Amino acid sequence: MNYEIYCDESCQDVFTSQKTQCKYMFIGGLWLPADKREALKDDLHATRVKHKMFSEIKWNKVSVSKIDFYTELVNYFFDKNDDMRFRCVVVDKNKVNLVKYHDSDAELGFYKFYYQLLHHWILDFNTYAIYLDIKTSRVRNRLKTLHQCLRRANLSSEIKILQALPSHENIFIQITDLLLGAVNAKFNGQVSGDAKKKIVDCIEARLGHKITATSKGYPKFNIFQIDLAGEKI
Repeated sequence: MNYEIYCDESCQDVFTSQKTQCKYMFIGGLWLPADKREALKDDLHATRVKHKMFSEIKWNKVSVSKIDFYTELVNYFFDKNDDMRFRCVVVDKNKVNLVKYHDSDAELGFYKFYYQLLHHWILDFNTYAIYLDIKTSRVRNRLKTLHQCLRRANLSSEIKILQALPSHENIFIQITDLLLGAVNAKFNGQVSGDAKKKIVDCIEARLGHKITATSKGYPKFNIFQIDLAGEKI
């Protein structure tokens, strides 16, 4: 099968900023069959029209006045079953040894964690197109290197493209931002305001359990909290 993956990140500055209140960094992706893309886009556009909501979808924009719209988006995601699947990695900044394992390069560590997000859900004999939110990289060709690493590690599948896109132009990266924002808020203890709490409650009601780390094979809403038996990675 042909799949597309739309990715975003949250709290990516935890390794370099002393000002952030986040303990964890998150990278997430939305998996969908390529042949379902247009139908999914049409449905999401219809939801925008219904609620007269045409601005960028973002976790930070969830508010009481927009709660019906955002709740409908969450329910749509769950209603689509295998046509939309979410996976994210959660990284504890206190367990990351940038000096020993990442050449004191926080950006290098960031892209290694991106690899962890993607590699474990790339299956043999499938084709993948991967789209990341645009991010300014200090070192050139980070995306090219990530693409090469994924291709070499998945010889029985085809990673045909890995490309950065502007999130404000892509509805699926925006959906990733929404779901990832809820995970971020829950893990970092920052579920602030009634509207965001309602979105978290909605996700947990659809899951049937709290937003928490899951097993590798958990299919719909997978949360991989990286833990190498206490080793600082």
